[in-house]
Amino acid sequence: MTTTTSRPATSTTPLAREGTETDRPWLWNVVLIDDDDHSYDYVINLSCKLFSHPVERAFKIAQAVDSQGRAVLLTTHKEHAELKLDQIRSFGRDRLISSCQGAMTAIIEPAEFQGDDENQGNPPA
Repeated sequence: MTTTTSRPATSTTPLAREGTETDRPWLWNVVLIDDDDHSYDYVINLSCKLFSHPVERAFKIAQAVDSQGRAVLLTTHKEHAELKLDQIRSFGRDRLISSCQGAMTAIIEPAEFQGDDENQGNPPA
């Protein structure tokens, strides 16, 4: 003789609270900060290798870092921004500048506005 037991039906639909809205995730900028210990070649190489920027865009980023003191490399969700920040920090020193002791300084910050990452904080291509 076999016995079967049935489980009570459960709902997998989450309950929504009244009066609440789900916000889109905040966007974050990955920002490269200028210093005197890194060359244009270093910034261009970093931009191309870590962010897959074409050389022309990478050069404009290097110019922006040099002239404005900072440049946005990418605007993305926070987890991806933190990953890119870690990659910048482990990119290594600039071998073209003997006084360079490590990777370039970078930060993440909340994006001021939303949009594609192609032109935020960077000069137009």
